[in-house]
Amino acid sequence: MAETVYIPASQLRHPGRLLRSMFRDLADCRELAWRLLVRNVSAKYRQTLLGYVWVLLPPIVTTAVFVFLRRSGVFEVGETGVPYVVFVLAGMVLWLTFADAVNSPMQMVGQSKSMLTKLNFQREALILAGVGELLLNALVRFALLGAVLLWLGVGVPATALLIPVGVLTLVAVGVGIGVLLTPLALLYRDVEQALAIFLTLWMFVTPVLYPPPTAWPGSLMMTLNPVSPILDTTRAWLLSGAPAHLEGFLLVGAGSLLLLFCGWVLLRLAFPVLIERMGA
Repeated sequence: MAETVYIPASQLRHPGRLLRSMFRDLADCRELAWRLLVRNVSAKYRQTLLGYVWVLLPPIVTTAVFVFLRRSGVFEVGETGVPYVVFVLAGMVLWLTFADAVNSPMQMVGQSKSMLTKLNFQREALILAGVGELLLNALVRFALLGAVLLWLGVGVPATALLIPVGVLTLVAVGVGIGVLLTPLALLYRDVEQALAIFLTLWMFVTPVLYPPPTAWPGSLMMTLNPVSPILDTTRAWLLSGAPAHLEGFLLVGAGSLLLLFCGWVLLRLAFPVLIERMGA
């Protein structure tokens, strides 16, 4: 059986060894991640009456509120090309996938503190289990969206086959941000509180509830907001087949891989210190 030797020197002094150990642990933790996923999903809905309905309620309620406000004349949006209820529901499903991805690493690591301080295991399993759970939630929400599309008779173009690419890109950006914030969130609870407020504000400056603005300064959001081109392109693949911000999608998609890798390295380096602080 292989032995692991811990030394006080920084792992960055041997980057090749660090990378090999990272990818080795990622490959070895698949079974543990699966067991954690099954455990978490079972525990989450074990004592609930509505079960997965709780996953569907946020997009349903938000969509209903904004459809009502629009019909009441409280606010106006531009041409959406499809029924507004479909446009908003698709945007909310995608946005909630991103928001879940941001929160997932912090939640998984935070609720596993006792496990981290008592057992030595591949910590990447926690992140993978969290990703598996959020993808399961996204699948349930997309099933709801599909039912609404059928009910309203909205056709789906062939580009809908690219939806998994858009969803995985959203997840990569969200998990990358979440992993970067996890060390701070474990040290300071203010991070999670502030993040909840920030994500709400972020949603309103992202074209979730309205078409992307084309006039300045609204168009600046499409340039500065990394989620905007991903969400708008993915929704366009589903509803119209003609994405208008494909270049931005490709740019952010490439950057998401770098962001995810940097966050993984940071969390890997921070774990020994964090576990020591949690166990103190």
